Amino acid sequence: MPSLLLESRIVANTVAHGLHGRRRAGSGETFWQFRRFQSGEPARRVDWRRSARDDHLYVREKEWEAAHTLWLGVDRSPSMYFASGLAERAKIDRAVVLALALADLAVRGAERVGFVGMFAPTAQRAVAERAAETFARDGDPRTSPSLPPSTGMGRFSDLVVFSDLLDMVDDIERSAAAIAGVGLRGHLVMIVDPVEETFPYDGRVEFDDPETAMRLVLGKSEAVREGYIARMRDRRERITAICSRLDWSFTVHHTDRPAAECLIALHERLTHFVPMAGA
Repeated sequence: MPSLLLESRIVANTVAHGLHGRRRAGSGETFWQFRRFQSGEPARRVDWRRSARDDHLYVREKEWEAAHTLWLGVDRSPSMYFASGLAERAKIDRAVVLALALADLAVRGAERVGFVGMFAPTAQRAVAERAAETFARDGDPRTSPSLPPSTGMGRFSDLVVFSDLLDMVDDIERSAAAIAGVGLRGHLVMIVDPVEETFPYDGRVEFDDPETAMRLVLGKSEAVREGYIARMRDRRERITAICSRLDWSFTVHHTDRPAAECLIALHERLTHFVPMAGA
């Protein structure tokens, strides 16, 4: 875990990050515009330097930079602990690195971050260290759905889930609909080992399911490659359609690619977050 925490900090530091204004007036530090002073407002709001250049009084407005809540969920089911020879890290390691790095970036931007099933949202700068300690204390694989339950997370928040999304697609759809139904906006990150997409096997191969203990032996594994790839493509298209209907984002990340690529894409989507009514 210490090495994963260090890696997450390095990845986070590669992503340019700053406070992101919401393009509306409110409390913050970034200048937005001057507007005319209105009768009944406190005199302390007048910008006297700007007003001295005109016959009117002006107020300096700043961008709204109020924090919203970001929930992070990491799938720790047994299938996430798989790693092939084509990737440096297991899927769970990459998911943890991305979650810790995103948490680090979010609290730098004054956002509140919570980890599903671990602890409530906080704006403390040490949130990544706290999450890493919790992962280390409870690091055993667990049988759980790809998406977390919708309970305990408030409305108008963002939920980012790091998972291989290998559950039945119908189950994923039901879970996603329940999460969206309580007013959360979702971002699914599908963590994929390279061999799970290309199926580069030939000859006799034995496959073990880490979650059900089922075992499958194929005499000519190359004979099923085309059908396997088609099934995986269909799964991804169905998940993409689910996210599209819910107005969620969907990102596929391969463990043989740099973690920063995925983090930049996620950070861009969260930076352009537009609060829903009532946020």
